[in-house]
Amino acid sequence: MLNDLQEIERLKEEKNAIILAHNYQTKDIQEIADFVGDSLELCIKVSEIEKTEIVVFCGVDFMAETAAILNPHKKILIPDKDAKCPMAHMLSAEDIKKAKKTYPEAAMVLYINTLAEAKAEADILCTSANAVQVVRTLPHEKILFGPDMNLAWYVSQHVNKEIIPLPPQGHCYVHKMFNFGDLYFLSEKNQDAEILVHPECNPNVQKFADKVLSTGGMINHVKPSKQKKFIIATELDMITRLKRENPDKKFIPAFNKATCENMKMHSIEKVKNCLLNEEFVVQVNKKIEDKSRVAIERMMEITKNQYLNSQINNKEAY
Repeated sequence: MLNDLQEIERLKEEKNAIILAHNYQTKDIQEIADFVGDSLELCIKVSEIEKTEIVVFCGVDFMAETAAILNPHKKILIPDKDAKCPMAHMLSAEDIKKAKKTYPEAAMVLYINTLAEAKAEADILCTSANAVQVVRTLPHEKILFGPDMNLAWYVSQHVNKEIIPLPPQGHCYVHKMFNFGDLYFLSEKNQDAEILVHPECNPNVQKFADKVLSTGGMINHVKPSKQKKFIIATELDMITRLKRENPDKKFIPAFNKATCENMKMHSIEKVKNCLLNEEFVVQVNKKIEDKSRVAIERMMEITKNQYLNSQINNKEAY
């Protein structure tokens, strides 16, 4: 009798399926995935899928929706349909429409951490890895940016444009757990450690960091670095991947309870059942899908070549 991992491999082959997982998934999910990455990397990977018929997406709702938008003729499955991103639900399509009327001269840049209905109202999307690059390409002097207020602040520090956060207090509850005081005392105890912080963290935490990076940026920074010790301020299972790929280096969580419970709703058993029963299917309204795809593809056009070039020397990381 096959165990769950063997059954998953059998079902993948039988159904011509692959498994994609975000960096915040648990160790066992990361290890069964065909590809592990951040939002930008997963976006690009999804856009490259050709022969596969089924994609099992171990992430939260907006990620699986993005996969469905970019692959309208494939079956996109999510192991637990209740794996939702609270931040993505902080910004509705109606909020965006109202803001665009208030600021008709502004471009609407949406973080990929948004629902499909919101994406459909955007001029262009971005991720934490490419937000500054995307905003710089736009001719507009005023930018509506949502839903993460801290990523909006980060962008504002790198561009000579007015960045208006939408909504004003949009945030990731996990990255709000990190605070300057704890990080300061931890750094005092580990003065030989480099501090890597995600741009969804509060501004005072970002200012204290040695580097502010997306999760994919952390992977690419750590691997070639001569530094041997790092303090990591992002979701706890990012360290799981960093440790696996850099066993000779030490990683210290900036807060050891920084866990995204929503990401953790997936399990090996749920992945197996997802493949076995081909549920839960991610579906997006056709009109919303078509409008959303425009904003996603605008982002992809700007960033894909740069991403591919950056991966030439990092293929073994995936």
